Amino acid sequence: MPQTDRTVRRVLRREIAGTIGLLTDEHDFGAMRRYRTFAFHDHPAYLRHVEAVLRTRAAQGAHTTIALFDPEEYAAYCQEAGLDPDIPSSRTRFTAELAAGGVTVPYEGQPLTEVLPTLVDEAVRQATWEYAATLLARLGPCASCGHDLGRAAFHRASALITRILDTAPTGHRHLVCSVSTTPEPLLSVLHADDDPDGTPHLDESELLEFTSVLALGLATHSPGGLVIRTSAPTTPDRVYGWRLHGYDLVPLTAGEVFDAYCTDAQSGDLISPESNVDYRDPPDLGDEDTTPGHRH
Repeated sequence: MPQTDRTVRRVLRREIAGTIGLLTDEHDFGAMRRYRTFAFHDHPAYLRHVEAVLRTRAAQGAHTTIALFDPEEYAAYCQEAGLDPDIPSSRTRFTAELAAGGVTVPYEGQPLTEVLPTLVDEAVRQATWEYAATLLARLGPCASCGHDLGRAAFHRASALITRILDTAPTGHRHLVCSVSTTPEPLLSVLHADDDPDGTPHLDESELLEFTSVLALGLATHSPGGLVIRTSAPTTPDRVYGWRLHGYDLVPLTAGEVFDAYCTDAQSGDLISPESNVDYRDPPDLGDEDTTPGHRH
């Protein structure tokens, strides 16, 4: 039986990928309300309508990605492109730009309350990476040897992370790196799980951000630390770490790690230690750094 034009078009609509720009919080939502053509007046109701549209598209077999819509970036985009920000087509064009190069997450039928934290985390991760990468690039060449300081620090950080993962017990690894930079400290998280062959499986964007943050701390000799927590069935979680010192990672004692985990970072008050957690001295990384120019 031949397909009708309507049937063919319905099939084609399922082939079109879509992107929706999402206002994740009340502040950004309020900023968009200054535009006459922005039809929503209540953020929770707006999120319910967005979720209904997403679920409908998913039920129809359409693929949709969700992008973080930033009103300030939108206003700057319209000004630079000579667009009227108070017409829907401008918002559509901006969302298309986000789809091409911004932060997006795929919608796969999950509740929107689960999507929002993921989208915000992705945006923070990209911003952190961009900030760290920019500062590394600004370091320029070493005055005495001519090597690119940012690139050398990145290679150094990458080698350290590889050794940390290679010496960690099998299972799930959760790494946290914090670096005291100005005006605000940087924090990055890296997760690693074992593939069937035992090789650590890493998210490439997480790894890039984590390596860049560690590299920035090493290159600028900033205070900071790196802690890893490993989890596996039937065994206590293991926690150990290092502090950044110059261009090196210096082992933290088990007592120092215990104190860090059992002290509230904001108030300084003691926190009850977790059960089934083993605080340890870190393994020897066998560090023989030969990175060119790293001491300068």
